[in-house]
Amino acid sequence: MDILLFVAGIACLLTGLAGAILPLPGPPLSFAGLILLHISKFAEFSNTVLYSLGFVTIVIAVLDYYIPIWGTKRFGGTRYGAIGATLGLLVGFFFIPAIGMFVGTFLGALLGELIGGSKIKSALKSAVGSFVGFLTGIVMKVILCLIMIGYAVIEVWGNV
Repeated sequence: MDILLFVAGIACLLTGLAGAILPLPGPPLSFAGLILLHISKFAEFSNTVLYSLGFVTIVIAVLDYYIPIWGTKRFGGTRYGAIGATLGLLVGFFFIPAIGMFVGTFLGALLGELIGGSKIKSALKSAVGSFVGFLTGIVMKVILCLIMIGYAVIEVWGNV
């Protein structure tokens, strides 16, 4: 049973890291991996570590929805740009996942703003804001997932 928990924990940690970039719940998956490792005999995290990382995971999961919207609005965007960025992200993921998500987010925000009646200069500014917000969210999620992987490696390595 411990081997199964270990393998599932590692799979969740790595899938979570991928999910920090792909449209998957990255940090929650990585946190689930920590919990699975904690339940196994291969790792034992302190309550402080688990509660702290759980809290940060929740905060970043919530912020991940608001940062792209904030970036769009901060750069003068509208609801059309935010919706366009989200749709562009999803469409881009299905065409060329590694690049399409980034290009799709930018182009989606741009097209959304243009459809909403914005002038090209304003629409470009909004698209840049959406893209900056999207990248900020990715960076936060990747850092958190790497921190969780680091804790897992240190703990598992110490128990081998």
